[in-house]
Amino acid sequence: MMIQPKIQVMAKKPPEKPDFEKSLKELETLVEKMEQGDLSLEESLGHFERGVQLSRACQQALKTAEQKVEILMKKSGQEEITSFDSEDA
Repeated sequence: MMIQPKIQVMAKKPPEKPDFEKSLKELETLVEKMEQGDLSLEESLGHFERGVQLSRACQQALKTAEQKVEILMKKSGQEEITSFDSEDA
């Protein structure tokens, strides 16, 4: 009689959603590096491409957050969201 070893199969984790703050920080770092002007054309293009990806991820995260706020406001009975004016703050 042969004993077969048990094989544990680990479930694959779904890819993590990019963290807004981490994405924004990475984007700021890329911009700083590119502004220094010390990168080759190829490096600059790679940084630019990554920056576009990060920018889109940040925009999507902000859009999702705004939609959640709108839903919460509607649920609380406030139908309209007032625009924030930083000069009034």
